[in-house]
Amino acid sequence: MTTPSMYELAAWRSIQQFRLRPVSRAVRKASDQVANGAAGLSHRASQFLEERPGAQAAVSRGKDLLGKGVSVARSGARKTADAIPDGMADWSGAALSSVTKTMARVARVGLSPRHVVQSHRKRGHDVAVLSDLRLLDLEEIDAVRGRGMNLYYPLAAAMSGAGAGIVVSGGSLATAVSAGAAAAPSGAAIAGAMVGDAAAVLGIASRSVGHVSLLYGYDPEDPSEKLFVMSVVNAGTAVSASAKTAALADISRLTQALVRGKAWAILDKSVVTQVYKQFANAFSVRFTKQSLGKVVPAAGIVIGSGFNWATLEAIIDTADMAYRRRFLLEKYPQLKEDTVPMVPEQTTGEDGVDENISILAELVEAGGPDLH
Repeated sequence: MTTPSMYELAAWRSIQQFRLRPVSRAVRKASDQVANGAAGLSHRASQFLEERPGAQAAVSRGKDLLGKGVSVARSGARKTADAIPDGMADWSGAALSSVTKTMARVARVGLSPRHVVQSHRKRGHDVAVLSDLRLLDLEEIDAVRGRGMNLYYPLAAAMSGAGAGIVVSGGSLATAVSAGAAAAPSGAAIAGAMVGDAAAVLGIASRSVGHVSLLYGYDPEDPSEKLFVMSVVNAGTAVSASAKTAALADISRLTQALVRGKAWAILDKSVVTQVYKQFANAFSVRFTKQSLGKVVPAAGIVIGSGFNWATLEAIIDTADMAYRRRFLLEKYPQLKEDTVPMVPEQTTGEDGVDENISILAELVEAGGPDLH
Protein backbone atom coordinates (compact mmCIF):
# COMPACT_ATOMS: atom_id res chain seq x y z
CA MET A 1 0.00 0.00 0.00
CA THR A 2 1.44 3.36 -1.05
CA THR A 3 1.81 6.08 1.53
CA PRO A 4 1.27 9.84 1.15
CA SER A 5 4.24 12.14 0.83
CA MET A 6 4.96 14.73 3.50
CA TYR A 7 3.46 17.36 1.20
CA GLU A 8 0.28 15.33 0.79
CA LEU A 9 -0.03 14.67 4.53
CA ALA A 10 0.26 18.39 5.20
CA ALA A 11 -2.41 19.03 2.58
CA TRP A 12 -4.67 16.40 4.16
CA ARG A 13 -4.40 18.10 7.56
CA SER A 14 -5.26 21.40 5.94
CA ILE A 15 -8.32 19.88 4.24
CA GLN A 16 -9.56 18.59 7.59
CA GLN A 17 -9.54 22.16 8.91
CA PHE A 18 -11.09 23.77 5.84
CA ARG A 19 -12.76 27.14 6.31
CA LEU A 20 -13.82 29.83 3.85
CA ARG A 21 -11.59 32.88 3.64
CA PRO A 22 -12.40 35.58 6.22
CA VAL A 23 -13.15 38.11 3.48
CA SER A 24 -15.62 35.74 1.78
CA ARG A 25 -17.40 35.12 5.06
CA ALA A 26 -17.54 38.82 5.90
CA VAL A 27 -18.91 39.93 2.53
CA ARG A 28 -21.53 37.19 2.37
CA LYS A 29 -22.53 37.85 5.97
CA ALA A 30 -23.00 41.53 5.17
CA SER A 31 -25.17 40.75 2.14
CA ASP A 32 -27.13 38.23 4.20
CA GLN A 33 -27.83 40.91 6.78
CA VAL A 34 -28.95 43.32 4.08
CA ALA A 35 -31.26 40.67 2.61
CA ASN A 36 -32.83 39.99 6.00
CA GLY A 37 -32.98 43.61 7.05
CA ALA A 38 -33.73 45.52 3.86
CA ALA A 39 -36.97 46.92 5.22
CA GLY A 40 -35.32 47.97 8.49
CA LEU A 41 -32.43 49.54 6.58
CA SER A 42 -34.86 51.54 4.49
CA HIS A 43 -36.76 52.70 7.60
CA ARG A 44 -33.61 53.82 9.44
CA ALA A 45 -32.24 55.59 6.38
CA SER A 46 -35.58 57.30 5.86
CA GLN A 47 -35.67 58.57 9.45
CA PHE A 48 -32.21 60.02 9.05
CA LEU A 49 -32.95 61.72 5.72
CA GLU A 50 -36.33 63.05 6.76
CA GLU A 51 -34.57 65.20 9.33
CA ARG A 52 -32.68 66.91 6.49
CA PRO A 53 -34.41 69.72 4.55
CA GLY A 54 -35.56 68.89 1.04
CA ALA A 55 -35.02 65.15 1.40
CA GLN A 56 -38.67 64.04 1.48
CA ALA A 57 -39.00 63.52 -2.27
CA ALA A 58 -35.82 61.47 -2.44
CA VAL A 59 -36.93 59.39 0.54
CA SER A 60 -40.27 58.69 -1.12
CA ARG A 61 -38.65 57.53 -4.34
CA GLY A 62 -36.15 55.43 -2.41
CA LYS A 63 -38.90 53.73 -0.41
CA ASP A 64 -40.90 52.99 -3.56
CA LEU A 65 -37.89 51.53 -5.33
CA LEU A 66 -36.73 49.43 -2.39
CA GLY A 67 -40.21 48.12 -1.72
CA LYS A 68 -40.68 47.26 -5.37
CA GLY A 69 -37.32 45.50 -5.59
CA VAL A 70 -37.77 43.41 -2.47
CA SER A 71 -41.31 42.46 -3.42
CA VAL A 72 -40.42 41.43 -6.96
CA ALA A 73 -37.27 39.60 -5.90
CA ARG A 74 -39.02 37.60 -3.20
CA SER A 75 -42.28 36.78 -4.93
CA GLY A 76 -40.73 36.14 -8.31
CA ALA A 77 -37.64 34.22 -7.25
CA ARG A 78 -38.99 30.83 -8.23
CA LYS A 79 -39.71 32.06 -11.74
CA THR A 80 -36.17 33.11 -12.54
CA ALA A 81 -34.99 29.63 -13.50
CA ASP A 82 -37.47 29.59 -16.39
CA ALA A 83 -35.27 32.13 -18.11
CA ILE A 84 -32.10 30.04 -17.78
CA PRO A 85 -31.36 28.54 -21.19
CA ASP A 86 -31.41 24.75 -21.47
CA GLY A 87 -28.05 24.91 -23.20
CA MET A 88 -26.34 25.61 -19.90
CA ALA A 89 -27.01 22.02 -18.93
CA ASP A 90 -24.65 21.06 -21.75
CA TRP A 91 -21.85 23.12 -20.19
CA SER A 92 -21.81 25.49 -23.15
CA GLY A 93 -21.53 28.55 -20.96
CA ALA A 94 -24.45 30.17 -22.82
CA ALA A 95 -26.30 32.81 -20.83
CA LEU A 96 -28.85 35.50 -21.28
CA SER A 97 -26.88 38.23 -23.03
CA SER A 98 -23.90 38.91 -25.25
CA VAL A 99 -21.97 40.17 -22.21
CA THR A 100 -22.49 36.90 -20.37
CA LYS A 101 -21.61 34.93 -23.50
CA THR A 102 -18.38 36.90 -23.78
CA MET A 103 -17.50 36.15 -20.15
CA ALA A 104 -18.24 32.46 -20.74
CA ARG A 105 -15.96 32.38 -23.77
CA VAL A 106 -13.15 33.97 -21.79
CA ALA A 107 -13.70 31.47 -18.97
CA ARG A 108 -13.35 28.55 -21.41
CA VAL A 109 -9.91 29.58 -22.65
CA GLY A 110 -7.49 26.76 -21.95
CA LEU A 111 -10.20 24.66 -20.33
CA SER A 112 -9.63 21.25 -21.90
CA PRO A 113 -8.12 17.90 -20.86
CA ARG A 114 -5.53 18.18 -23.63
CA HIS A 115 -4.34 21.56 -22.40
CA VAL A 116 -3.98 20.31 -18.81
CA VAL A 117 -2.06 17.21 -19.92
CA GLN A 118 0.26 19.33 -22.07
CA SER A 119 0.97 21.63 -19.14
CA HIS A 120 2.09 18.67 -17.05
CA ARG A 121 4.20 17.19 -19.84
CA LYS A 122 6.01 20.53 -20.20
CA ARG A 123 7.04 20.16 -16.57
CA GLY A 124 8.34 16.65 -17.21
CA HIS A 125 5.47 14.81 -15.52
CA ASP A 126 4.83 11.32 -16.88
CA VAL A 127 1.23 11.65 -18.07
CA ALA A 128 -0.44 10.70 -21.35
CA VAL A 129 -4.14 11.14 -20.59
CA LEU A 130 -6.11 13.18 -18.08
CA SER A 131 -6.67 10.30 -15.64
CA ASP A 132 -2.88 9.88 -15.28
CA LEU A 133 -2.86 13.06 -13.22
CA ARG A 134 -4.46 11.15 -10.36
CA LEU A 135 -1.25 9.11 -10.02
CA LEU A 136 0.92 12.17 -9.50
CA ASP A 137 1.97 13.61 -6.18
CA LEU A 138 -0.26 16.45 -5.07
CA GLU A 139 2.77 18.74 -5.11
CA GLU A 140 3.07 18.14 -8.87
CA ILE A 141 -0.62 18.98 -9.31
CA ASP A 142 -0.15 22.25 -7.42
CA ALA A 143 2.90 23.14 -9.51
CA VAL A 144 0.71 23.32 -12.62
CA ARG A 145 -2.47 24.67 -11.06
CA GLY A 146 -1.59 28.37 -11.00
CA ARG A 147 -3.68 31.04 -9.27
CA GLY A 148 -5.21 32.88 -12.24
CA MET A 149 -8.60 31.25 -11.90
CA ASN A 150 -8.86 32.67 -8.37
CA LEU A 151 -9.03 36.08 -10.02
CA TYR A 152 -10.83 35.93 -13.36
CA TYR A 153 -13.83 33.84 -12.35
CA PRO A 154 -14.68 36.06 -9.36
CA LEU A 155 -14.02 39.11 -11.53
CA ALA A 156 -16.46 37.91 -14.18
CA ALA A 157 -19.09 37.31 -11.50
CA ALA A 158 -18.42 40.73 -9.95
CA MET A 159 -19.00 42.37 -13.33
CA SER A 160 -22.36 40.63 -13.57
CA GLY A 161 -23.29 41.66 -10.02
CA ALA A 162 -22.33 45.28 -10.63
CA GLY A 163 -24.38 45.27 -13.83
CA ALA A 164 -27.41 43.97 -11.99
CA GLY A 165 -26.92 46.57 -9.27
CA ILE A 166 -26.75 49.35 -11.86
CA VAL A 167 -29.97 48.22 -13.52
CA VAL A 168 -31.83 47.76 -10.24
CA SER A 169 -30.58 50.73 -8.25
CA GLY A 170 -27.96 52.84 -9.97
CA GLY A 171 -30.04 53.65 -13.01
CA SER A 172 -32.89 54.92 -10.90
CA LEU A 173 -30.63 57.37 -9.06
CA ALA A 174 -29.19 58.67 -12.30
CA THR A 175 -32.61 59.28 -13.82
CA ALA A 176 -34.55 60.36 -10.76
CA VAL A 177 -32.97 63.81 -10.78
CA SER A 178 -34.09 64.60 -14.32
CA ALA A 179 -37.02 62.31 -14.93
CA GLY A 180 -38.48 61.67 -11.49
CA ALA A 181 -39.85 58.48 -9.99
CA ALA A 182 -41.38 57.42 -13.28
CA ALA A 183 -37.87 56.76 -14.58
CA ALA A 184 -37.13 54.24 -11.84
CA PRO A 185 -36.72 50.68 -13.12
CA SER A 186 -39.91 48.70 -13.50
CA GLY A 187 -40.61 45.45 -11.73
CA ALA A 188 -39.85 43.67 -15.01
CA ALA A 189 -36.47 45.39 -15.25
CA ILE A 190 -35.61 44.42 -11.68
CA ALA A 191 -36.70 40.83 -12.21
CA GLY A 192 -34.81 40.67 -15.51
CA ALA A 193 -31.63 41.93 -13.90
CA MET A 194 -31.90 39.37 -11.10
CA VAL A 195 -32.62 36.58 -13.60
CA GLY A 196 -29.65 37.52 -15.75
CA ASP A 197 -27.34 37.75 -12.75
CA ALA A 198 -28.42 34.36 -11.37
CA ALA A 199 -27.94 32.74 -14.79
CA ALA A 200 -24.53 34.34 -15.26
CA VAL A 201 -23.29 33.34 -11.81
CA LEU A 202 -24.52 29.76 -12.21
CA GLY A 203 -22.77 29.48 -15.58
CA ILE A 204 -19.52 30.96 -14.27
CA ALA A 205 -19.69 28.85 -11.11
CA SER A 206 -20.23 25.62 -13.03
CA ARG A 207 -17.38 26.45 -15.38
CA SER A 208 -15.00 27.34 -12.54
CA VAL A 209 -15.66 24.05 -10.70
CA GLY A 210 -15.27 22.17 -13.99
CA HIS A 211 -11.91 23.88 -14.36
CA VAL A 212 -10.85 22.72 -10.90
CA SER A 213 -11.94 19.16 -11.68
CA LEU A 214 -9.66 19.05 -14.73
CA LEU A 215 -6.69 20.21 -12.68
CA TYR A 216 -7.04 17.13 -10.46
CA GLY A 217 -7.50 14.71 -13.37
CA TYR A 218 -11.30 14.47 -13.52
CA ASP A 219 -13.29 15.15 -16.69
CA PRO A 220 -16.26 17.49 -16.04
CA GLU A 221 -18.00 16.08 -19.11
CA ASP A 222 -18.55 12.70 -17.42
CA PRO A 223 -22.14 12.36 -16.14
CA SER A 224 -21.05 11.49 -12.60
CA GLU A 225 -18.62 14.40 -12.59
CA LYS A 226 -21.39 16.82 -13.52
CA LEU A 227 -23.24 15.72 -10.39
CA PHE A 228 -20.13 16.34 -8.32
CA VAL A 229 -19.71 19.79 -9.87
CA MET A 230 -23.32 20.67 -9.00
CA SER A 231 -22.78 19.43 -5.44
CA VAL A 232 -19.74 21.68 -5.06
CA VAL A 233 -21.60 24.73 -6.39
CA ASN A 234 -24.40 23.88 -3.97
CA ALA A 235 -22.03 23.70 -0.98
CA GLY A 236 -20.19 26.84 -2.02
CA THR A 237 -23.37 28.92 -2.11
CA ALA A 238 -25.15 27.53 0.97
CA VAL A 239 -25.13 29.95 3.91
CA SER A 240 -27.42 28.48 6.55
CA ALA A 241 -26.25 25.59 8.73
CA SER A 242 -28.99 23.25 7.50
CA ALA A 243 -28.38 23.99 3.81
CA LYS A 244 -24.61 23.63 4.14
CA THR A 245 -24.99 20.37 6.09
CA ALA A 246 -27.15 18.90 3.31
CA ALA A 247 -24.71 20.07 0.64
CA LEU A 248 -21.62 18.71 2.39
CA ALA A 249 -23.40 15.39 2.96
CA ASP A 250 -23.97 15.15 -0.80
CA ILE A 251 -20.28 15.78 -1.49
CA SER A 252 -19.25 13.18 1.08
CA ARG A 253 -21.57 10.49 -0.32
CA LEU A 254 -20.64 11.24 -3.91
CA THR A 255 -16.94 11.09 -3.00
CA GLN A 256 -17.40 7.68 -1.37
CA ALA A 257 -19.33 6.36 -4.37
CA LEU A 258 -16.79 7.66 -6.89
CA VAL A 259 -13.77 6.43 -4.90
CA ARG A 260 -15.35 2.97 -4.77
CA GLY A 261 -15.84 3.08 -8.53
CA LYS A 262 -19.60 2.65 -8.24
CA ALA A 263 -21.28 1.76 -11.53
CA TRP A 264 -23.25 4.57 -13.16
CA ALA A 265 -24.90 2.65 -16.00
CA ILE A 266 -28.30 4.17 -15.20
CA LEU A 267 -26.88 7.68 -15.20
CA ASP A 268 -27.56 8.79 -18.75
CA LYS A 269 -27.47 12.30 -20.18
CA SER A 270 -31.21 12.88 -19.83
CA VAL A 271 -31.09 12.14 -16.08
CA VAL A 272 -28.21 14.55 -15.54
CA THR A 273 -29.97 17.23 -17.60
CA GLN A 274 -33.11 16.86 -15.51
CA VAL A 275 -31.13 17.10 -12.28
CA TYR A 276 -29.37 20.20 -13.58
CA LYS A 277 -32.64 21.92 -14.43
CA GLN A 278 -34.01 21.23 -10.96
CA PHE A 279 -30.79 22.49 -9.41
CA ALA A 280 -30.85 25.63 -11.58
CA ASN A 281 -34.36 26.37 -10.34
CA ALA A 282 -33.41 25.93 -6.68
CA PHE A 283 -30.15 27.84 -7.18
CA SER A 284 -32.06 30.78 -8.67
CA VAL A 285 -34.33 30.95 -5.64
CA ARG A 286 -31.38 30.78 -3.23
CA PHE A 287 -29.21 33.27 -5.09
CA THR A 288 -32.04 35.79 -5.49
CA LYS A 289 -32.89 35.65 -1.80
CA GLN A 290 -29.26 35.99 -0.76
CA SER A 291 -28.55 38.92 -3.08
CA LEU A 292 -31.51 41.13 -2.23
CA GLY A 293 -28.96 43.74 -1.23
CA LYS A 294 -28.76 44.62 -4.94
CA VAL A 295 -32.12 46.36 -4.68
CA VAL A 296 -30.84 48.92 -2.17
CA PRO A 297 -30.38 52.19 -4.09
CA ALA A 298 -26.75 53.03 -4.99
CA ALA A 299 -25.29 50.61 -2.43
CA GLY A 300 -26.70 47.77 -4.53
CA ILE A 301 -23.95 48.27 -7.10
CA VAL A 302 -21.19 47.73 -4.54
CA ILE A 303 -23.13 45.00 -2.74
CA GLY A 304 -23.86 43.21 -6.02
CA SER A 305 -20.28 43.11 -7.23
CA GLY A 306 -18.86 42.30 -3.78
CA PHE A 307 -21.38 39.57 -3.08
CA ASN A 308 -20.84 37.90 -6.47
CA TRP A 309 -17.05 38.05 -6.05
CA ALA A 310 -17.28 36.48 -2.60
CA THR A 311 -19.68 33.82 -3.90
CA LEU A 312 -17.32 32.69 -6.66
CA GLU A 313 -14.37 32.85 -4.30
CA ALA A 314 -16.23 30.58 -1.86
CA ILE A 315 -17.20 28.18 -4.65
CA ILE A 316 -13.63 27.86 -5.93
CA ASP A 317 -12.28 27.34 -2.41
CA THR A 318 -14.93 24.67 -1.78
CA ALA A 319 -14.10 23.00 -5.10
CA ASP A 320 -10.42 22.93 -4.29
CA MET A 321 -11.11 21.36 -0.90
CA ALA A 322 -13.54 18.77 -2.30
CA TYR A 323 -11.30 17.69 -5.17
CA ARG A 324 -8.13 17.57 -3.06
CA ARG A 325 -9.96 15.44 -0.53
CA ARG A 326 -11.25 13.09 -3.20
CA PHE A 327 -7.86 12.99 -4.98
CA LEU A 328 -6.10 11.87 -1.79
CA LEU A 329 -8.78 9.39 -0.69
CA GLU A 330 -8.68 7.73 -4.08
CA LYS A 331 -4.89 7.34 -3.95
CA TYR A 332 -4.67 6.45 -0.26
CA PRO A 333 -7.80 4.60 0.96
CA GLN A 334 -6.20 4.32 4.41
CA LEU A 335 -6.80 8.03 4.93
CA LYS A 336 -10.49 7.26 5.30
CA GLU A 337 -9.75 6.11 8.85
CA ASP A 338 -8.43 9.61 9.57
CA THR A 339 -11.32 11.41 7.92
CA VAL A 340 -13.04 14.13 9.90
CA PRO A 341 -16.74 14.38 8.96
CA MET A 342 -17.42 17.45 6.86
CA VAL A 343 -19.54 19.78 8.96
CA PRO A 344 -20.41 23.42 8.36
CA GLU A 345 -18.46 26.12 10.12
CA GLN A 346 -20.26 28.47 12.44
CA THR A 347 -22.55 30.65 10.36
CA THR A 348 -25.01 33.41 10.92
CA GLY A 349 -26.91 32.57 7.76
CA GLU A 350 -30.63 32.13 8.32
CA ASP A 351 -32.89 29.61 6.67
CA GLY A 352 -35.13 32.45 5.51
CA VAL A 353 -32.61 33.51 2.86
CA ASP A 354 -31.43 30.04 1.92
CA GLU A 355 -32.73 26.93 0.21
CA ASN A 356 -31.98 23.40 1.37
CA ILE A 357 -30.81 21.71 -1.83
CA SER A 358 -29.78 18.06 -2.20
CA ILE A 359 -28.36 16.99 -5.54
CA LEU A 360 -28.67 13.33 -4.54
CA ALA A 361 -32.37 13.77 -3.73
CA GLU A 362 -32.88 15.37 -7.14
CA LEU A 363 -30.97 12.47 -8.69
CA VAL A 364 -33.33 9.92 -7.18
CA GLU A 365 -36.35 11.95 -8.27
CA ALA A 366 -34.99 12.02 -11.83
CA GLY A 367 -34.71 8.23 -11.91
CA GLY A 368 -31.02 7.91 -11.04
CA PRO A 369 -29.33 5.74 -8.38
CA ASP A 370 -30.03 6.30 -4.69
CA LEU A 371 -26.76 7.09 -2.88
CA HIS A 372 -28.28 8.04 0.46
